[in-house]
Amino acid sequence: MKIWVDADACPVAIKEILFRAATRTRTEVILVANQFISTPRSPLIRFIQVAQGFDVADNEIVKCVVAGDLVITGDIPLAAEVLEKEAMALSPRGEMFSANSISAQLTMRDFMETMRSSGVQVGGGPAPMSQSDRKAFADSLDSLLSRN
Repeated sequence: MKIWVDADACPVAIKEILFRAATRTRTEVILVANQFISTPRSPLIRFIQVAQGFDVADNEIVKCVVAGDLVITGDIPLAAEVLEKEAMALSPRGEMFSANSISAQLTMRDFMETMRSSGVQVGGGPAPMSQSDRKAFADSLDSLLSRN
């Protein structure tokens, strides 16, 4: 299993958890982003920089991911594509995306996007990453890595 990271929007605290997990479990972590991201020197941690553009990093991840891999992303459409390839998707807040729930999540995302584009003020975005979010992510990641 490899861990692919949608790294452009991934919080630094989550990347640090992933770097420690890579070393501890000898699992390869590949960060994909359209801007440079500094990573620790390790044969287990790689960075792929893609061209600027909408969904370029997402498309690279979908192209490379295989069944059984894990993708770290908060992007629901990317999670849906990953699940179609029989890989796993985990949000930076520790939520596992599943085949059973992804269609409802996509529908809600599209509805909210429609509301925003029509000028309706909808929420203020996600809350800042909390210590409990980091713990939930670390616990979910440890659980997945111990099973695989």
